[in-house]
Amino acid sequence: MANLLGDLDSRQKEAVLATDGPVLILAGAGSGKTRVLTYKVAYLISLGVSPDEIIAVTFTNKAGNEMKERIQKLLEGGFSGHLPFVGTFHAYCAKLLRIEGKYIGLPSGYLIYDNDDSLAVVKKIMKSGNIDIKHFRPSSILGAISSAKGELLDPEAYSQFARSYFGETVAKVYLQYQAELQRIGACDFDDLLMNSVKLFEKNPQILSKYSSRYKYVLVDEYQDVNTAQYVLTKQLASVNGNLTVVGDASQAIYSFRGADFRNILNFERDFANAKVFNLEQNYRSTQCILSAANAVISKNMAHPVLTLWTQNGKGDGITVYNAQNEIDEANFAVDRILNSTENFGEFAILYRTNAQSRTVEEALLHANIPYRIYGGVRFYERKEVKDVLAYLRVIENPLDDVSLTRVEKLGKSRFKKFLDVAKKNKAAKKRPTPAEVIDKVLEATGYIELIDDGTEQGLMRVENVKELKSVAQDYENITMLLENIALMEGKVTPSKSHEGQIDVNSVTLMTIHAAKGLEFGNVFIIGMEEGLFPHSRSMLDVSQIEEERRLAYVGMTRAKQKLYLTYASQRLYFGVTSSNLVSRFLIDIPEELISAI
Repeated sequence: MANLLGDLDSRQKEAVLATDGPVLILAGAGSGKTRVLTYKVAYLISLGVSPDEIIAVTFTNKAGNEMKERIQKLLEGGFSGHLPFVGTFHAYCAKLLRIEGKYIGLPSGYLIYDNDDSLAVVKKIMKSGNIDIKHFRPSSILGAISSAKGELLDPEAYSQFARSYFGETVAKVYLQYQAELQRIGACDFDDLLMNSVKLFEKNPQILSKYSSRYKYVLVDEYQDVNTAQYVLTKQLASVNGNLTVVGDASQAIYSFRGADFRNILNFERDFANAKVFNLEQNYRSTQCILSAANAVISKNMAHPVLTLWTQNGKGDGITVYNAQNEIDEANFAVDRILNSTENFGEFAILYRTNAQSRTVEEALLHANIPYRIYGGVRFYERKEVKDVLAYLRVIENPLDDVSLTRVEKLGKSRFKKFLDVAKKNKAAKKRPTPAEVIDKVLEATGYIELIDDGTEQGLMRVENVKELKSVAQDYENITMLLENIALMEGKVTPSKSHEGQIDVNSVTLMTIHAAKGLEFGNVFIIGMEEGLFPHSRSMLDVSQIEEERRLAYVGMTRAKQKLYLTYASQRLYFGVTSSNLVSRFLIDIPEELISAI
C-alpha cells in the first residue's frame, strides 16, 4: 500500500493520510476527489481497520460501484475479505430501516414507494378531499412534501410554516399522505432519510450502536447534501468523530433538488478542529481552459473559490463563435466535428435547457453523425412533444387510432375540447398554420397547465413544447410538418452504448447539469446569451446568478483539450425570434485566452 500512495500527488497524499478527526477536502474539478476517497478507504483497510467500521456515502449508484471496483483493485493480493458499505444515502438508510425500523413503528418488510406510487396516493387524497387538481397540481403538492422532508419537517412542523393557501393545502394533504403510508407500511424515498434521522433521534441506544461501529465516515459531493443528509452524516460520526467529506462549493448546481452548499461552508464551524485540504491541481484540462473557468467562477462571492492549475500545458485558446442564428450555431459545431480526425465520442455538445437539443439534433442527423442524449431522450421522443404531435396527427387524420388513443388518455374533458378545435379547423375557409393550430390546441386543452407542475422538470417540458412551435413555423401545413419530422426520425440510428458509458462512435448531447462528473476531449457550450445562460429565471436573484455561474464553471471544466463557446445574434427559440446580449460569462473571459477563428 505504501507504493500505491506513491501514485498520489503531495496534497492528495496528505488528505489520505489524515485519517483521524474531521477532514474537509475541497477538491476542484478534475483534481481526483474520487481517487482520494478510494485510496483513503483502501489505506484504512491496509492499516487493519475492519471494513465493517467504515462507511463511504456517494450520491449515485454509479459513483458507488466505481469506488467499490477501484478499492477492490487497490487491495488485490493483500485482502480477501468483504468491502465496507459504499453506496448512496438512500441505499444505506433502506438497509438500516429493515433492521431497526421496528423502533419507530416501521415493519421490516416495509414497501418503498417510487414517485409514481406516491403521486397516486396524493391524487387519491386530493380526490377524497375535493381538492381541485386544476388549481393544485398533484405533482406540485408532492414536490412540496418532498422538500419539507428534505428539511426534516414532519406534517405538524410543516403546518406551522404554511402561510399561503397553497401551503395550507399541502399541509392538509401531507398529514393524510403520511397517515396513508404508515397504514400500509410504506416509505417514499424521502422517508428513508427522514425516518433514519428520526430513528437515531428517538433511540439514543441505536444511534450509539451505529455511530460507535463506524470509526470512519466518508461522504462524497458534500456540497450537494440537503438538511436530512447533513444531519444524518453528523449522527453517524457523532461518537468517533472521524468524518471525511469531499466537495467543491464551485460545483454546487443542484439547489432545485434541495441541496445546500452552505453545509460545506459551515463544516469548519461545526468541527472547530477540522483539517482542510485544498486540491487545486487539475489532471483533466489544459491551463487555458482552467484559466477561463477560473475567470468566470472568481466573480462568485458566496463561497470560497479554488484556483485550478495543471501541468498539462497551456493548450489551445478558447474558441468563441458568434453565429448568425441557432441553425448556423448548430452547423458550426457539426463542421468542427466533421473536420476533426478524432472519434465522435470525444465530442460533447452542452446546453442550459433541454429544448436547445432540437436544432443540434437536426444538424447532426442531416450530416449523418451518430449522437446520443445522455441522461435524457431525443427531442421528438419526449412525451410532451409526442403528445402535441398526436393532437396534430388526429387533426390531419381522424382515423389515426394510435394518436387518437394517446390524446384520449390525456383526459376526457381535454379530449372533448380538442375535438371542438379539430372541428373548427376542418370547417375554416383558410386553414391556419401549424404554429397557429398548436396555439389553439394548447389554449383549448390547457395542456401546458397539465405538464407544468412547478418543478424544474415541469419547466423543461413546457420549454420543449414551446420549441416545437419553432419547428412548426417553418411549414405551411400540418402534412408537411409531420412528414418532415417522420423523415428526420427515420434517420435516427439507435445508440448501442449503455447509460453511464460514453459511446466512442457517437457525439454526446446533454444539459450541463447532466454533464457533472464527465469529461470529453472537445466540448461545445451553445447558447451563451443573457436570458438563456444565465437563464432568465435567475436574472433577478443574486444567489441564483451565482448558481448559474457555477453551472458555467462545471460545463467549461468538462473539456480536456478544446473548448468552444457559441452564441447567436438572433435565435428562434420557443417560437419567437429574439436578439439577446452576449452572456456575462463570456465577457468574463480575458481576451488573451480566446483564439481567433
